[in-house]
Amino acid sequence: MSAPTIECKTRPEGSKPNALRREGLLPANIYGHNVPESLSLVVDAKDAETLLRTAVVNKTVVEVNIPEQSWQGSALIREVQAHPWKGNLYHVSFFAVDPAKL
Repeated sequence: MSAPTIECKTRPEGSKPNALRREGLLPANIYGHNVPESLSLVVDAKDAETLLRTAVVNKTVVEVNIPEQSWQGSALIREVQAHPWKGNLYHVSFFAVDPAKL
C-alpha cells in the first residue's frame, strides 16, 4: 500500500490564517530532514480532511508535494490543531523524514 499524497503550496507572505480558512485553505508547515528551514504552506482544506479521516498523528507517513519549491518527500503528520468541539481544522504540521529510515 502506498502512502497517501497531499499537494501543498507556499503560503502567501502576510496572509492571515482566518482569511485562508475562509478561502478553503488550511495553514500548514513542514520541517525536519532535508528541509533547509521550516516552510509555511497551505493545503486544500477538503484534501486535508479526507487525509485525516484515516491518518493517525505521529504514525501516518504521507507523501508531501510542494511544486513551487520543487520539493517532494515523505513526512509524518506531526500535529493537527482543530476546534475543540466543532472539529474544524485550524492547522497541520508535517515532519519530513528520511525515506531510508522508514
